[in-house]
Formats: sequence, C-alpha cells, structure tokens
Amino acid sequence: MMKMEKKLSARTNFILTVVFLIFMALLLYLADRYMDSYKLRVVRLIAIYGIMAVSLNLINGITGIFSLGHAGFILIGAYTASLLTLSPEQKAMSFIIEPIVPWLANAHTDFFTATVAGGVLAAVFAFLIGWPVLRLSGDYLAIASLGFAEVIRIIALNAISITNGPLGLKGIPEYSNIWWCYGWLFVTVLFMASLVNSSYGRALKAIREDRIAAEAMGINVFKHQLLSFVIGAFFAGVSGSLYAHWLTTIDPRTTTLGPMLTFYVLIMIVLGGLGSISGSLIGAALFAILFEWLRDLEEPFTFFGIHVPGIKGMRILVISAIFILVMIFWQRGIMGREELTWNNLYRWLFARRRGGEEK
Repeated sequence: MMKMEKKLSARTNFILTVVFLIFMALLLYLADRYMDSYKLRVVRLIAIYGIMAVSLNLINGITGIFSLGHAGFILIGAYTASLLTLSPEQKAMSFIIEPIVPWLANAHTDFFTATVAGGVLAAVFAFLIGWPVLRLSGDYLAIASLGFAEVIRIIALNAISITNGPLGLKGIPEYSNIWWCYGWLFVTVLFMASLVNSSYGRALKAIREDRIAAEAMGINVFKHQLLSFVIGAFFAGVSGSLYAHWLTTIDPRTTTLGPMLTFYVLIMIVLGGLGSISGSLIGAALFAILFEWLRDLEEPFTFFGIHVPGIKGMRILVISAIFILVMIFWQRGIMGREELTWNNLYRWLFARRRGGEEK
C-alpha cells in the first residue's frame, strides 16, 4: 500500500514564510542596534557574498555553464555604482594622474539608481561577451570567461581618465548598511527561486543534465544559456555595488575585486551545493565567517605553549584545505541540489518522528 506524501498547504507555507521574514527583520534590527561595528560588517558581508553566490549558482549550478568570469561583472558593478555615488568634488580630488572624462565628472545619483545601473551595465557586458563565448563549452568556456575577467581588471588599471587607474577610487560612501544588503539579498533569492521553479528554470536544469537531449526536446539551448548568463551578471553587478560601498575603496591592484574573487565565490557554491539556492546562502555565510575568524592565523599566536609566528595567507590555505576535503569526501556539498523549504523540513521532522515511534 502506498503511503501518502506529507505536504503542507499553500496557506501554511505562506504564513510560515511571513513569520520567518518578520523574525529575520527583528534579528536584523537587533543586530543593527546592538552589535559592534566589526561584527556588523561581517553580518553585512554575509549578505553581499550571498548575492554573489546565488548569482553564480544560477550560471554554474543550475544552468551548467562553467564560467570563471564572475569577478569581471562584480568589478563592473562596483566601478559603475561608485563613480555615480561619488560627488563631483570627490572625483576632482581623486583623479590626480589624469582628469576624469567630462561626461562622468558631474554624473551623480542616489545609491539605489547607481546599484541598478551597475547591474544593468554588467548585464550588457555579459550579453556582449556571452554571445561569442557561450558557443564554446567545458574547459574552453571556463578559460575564455576567466580571460574576460582579467581583461576587465587590466582595463580598470589603464583607463585612468575613467577608473583612476592604479590609484583606484577612495572615499566611497558607506551606503551598504544592513537593510540595503539584506533587502537586495531578499530580492535576489525571491527572483532566483521564482525563476528556478518556472518553466524557464526547468529548461535550464534540462540543459544542465543533457544539452543534446534538451535541444532535441525543442529547447533553444543558446538563448536560455545567454539569458541565464545575463541575469547572473546583473545580480553580480548589484553585489559589486554593495561590495564597493561596504569596502569604501576600490584598488584594482589587489585581489579584493580581482579574478581570485571568482574562486572565492566558487568555493561558496561548491560547499553549499551546486544547484541549490539554500546551499549557496549557507556556503556564503560559512565562507564569510571562516574568512574573518581565521584572520587570527595570520598574526602571531600561542598554541599549547608553542609560539607560532603569523603566516600571511594562512586563512586561505585552511579554507582551501577544507574545500579539498569536501571535494574528496562530500562532493555534493551541504545541500546537494536540495532546497531548504517548509515542505522538506516538515517531511524530515515527520520522518524522524515516525522512525522514533517505530522503534
């Protein structure tokens, strides 16, 4: 006899979601009010990393495109939004080597408009790059997209009258407060969840599983991949704007916004589970916390009475070791391709309770 699958009603799901959102808003309010500035910066960074991870997961995990150019889109969003939020006086003071181009000198707008503009410009570049690059596949696509990210960084270093070259941008307003960060994270997750659960999302998953079979079923593979690439780039640009206004400075010579950032985000989505939005958020939170908590390893410390000198880059080494262990022993990541939904939680709790009763 078949056992009926336990499932919550749509109304119950809606009520639980509303209660959860109210609870999260209360936690964010308490964090904003009572946390010290350092812990609050980490909490905001979790949301920014979350947007980066979810946007890359749409491309790599859900669509199956092996892209390594995400840092390029983040950099475009960061520069675009920063140049639009800096006042004309700040730009005049910052551009020392060469004066800023006239059409950017007096361009100034609010943070929301600047963030959307950063996302839109990143999406435009994704379309221009994706049109030729997405005709490749596998390793060739990965190398081409990685090359794009490096090209963007080199342009940022040399387009002095637009980006201020190697001097970067300083004095960027710290607009990325807890509400902006988590507000954009909510919009990103809501959009991605709606997309993945739509017919378009099912087509993306079909392409991921078997490109040839998907094409045989009438799915325009190139069109779907390109749109996925553009959407992921838009939210990467948004995260770049938030990241720049969290850092308050952009230096193209460092790895903060360089191609290495792509590998950081890749670690997040692999730890959480490729193809899982919930996993991306969990992976982003774990990475942000570990990245800050392990900072002490780069300073001199005492371990069981033994003095250990600080080793620069040690935290990256530890995180990389964890990543390798996950790849060897737990390839599916924390969530695999599963999502943390109310129905899944209910089934898990029901299964545990039923298992206890049977014992």
